[in-house]
Amino acid sequence: MKIRIFSTFIFLFTMAQFATATVADDRLRIYTVNYPLQYFAQRIAGEHAEVVFPAPPAIDPAFWTPDVQTVGAYQDADLILLNGANYAKWVNKVSLPRRRLVNTSAGFAENYIDTGSGAEHSHGSGAAHAHAGVAFTTWLDLQQAVLQADAIRQAIIKKRPQLKAEVDNNFARLEGDLLALDAELKSIIAGKQNQAILASHPVYQYLARRYGVTLHSVMWEPDEYPGPSQWQALANLAQGHAATWMLWEGEPATESVKQLKKMGIGSIVFDPCANLPAQGDFLSVMKNNLAALKQAF
Repeated sequence: MKIRIFSTFIFLFTMAQFATATVADDRLRIYTVNYPLQYFAQRIAGEHAEVVFPAPPAIDPAFWTPDVQTVGAYQDADLILLNGANYAKWVNKVSLPRRRLVNTSAGFAENYIDTGSGAEHSHGSGAAHAHAGVAFTTWLDLQQAVLQADAIRQAIIKKRPQLKAEVDNNFARLEGDLLALDAELKSIIAGKQNQAILASHPVYQYLARRYGVTLHSVMWEPDEYPGPSQWQALANLAQGHAATWMLWEGEPATESVKQLKKMGIGSIVFDPCANLPAQGDFLSVMKNNLAALKQAF
């Protein structure tokens, strides 16, 4: 009798382990080209997907190029989430399975912002590049971010139609969070659209258009102290637009902050959050951005 009970226990335990392994094996493997897409996808898919953004920390994913092994991991993924707007140019140089590609901004491609030509520069030790052609930080217009999240929702449901109800519910919660941020941003800037703001880098175009920010950009890096010609150019720009605040992608160098203060210009960090933040997540970073932006408005 004891042997029979023990055998039954072993059988049930084995079946449970098999069921657990089956659920794990059935998870979607999703690769993304930036952190916002990873955040959206993980919130929408929940436990039903492993969402991977493999770029190293502290680099701009827009100009990162993965190695051969990492490209192979993208090729093996069930879904590859692209940002569109000519983001992650490496995508156009490798062979990726077209049926697994999801251009999350394709639905509003006609609203991409043309940036024209731009001066070539580099981010720290990164390769030289220019912010020319199309503005690519599409998610900083939070209504566009909702559309990108919805494209992810549709792609996941297409792969796992049996999860539609759960995926739709997860998306609805994410949508609510993004639209709350959108409403708060509009409220912060309402009635103050003529107040000029400087930006250390040309990455806030969609933010400026959506929320009516009068924005003028230079080409500075947070961790590099600008040269004399850059300071003179900024002085000319600030005088022409009476700007008293500058937005930075990351924490600016102390000497830069001091010099700006002498010019009557304060510094605000507004992190586009393209890469995984050191602390918190996309939502908390955006809330911090909004809190900082209130200083200027």
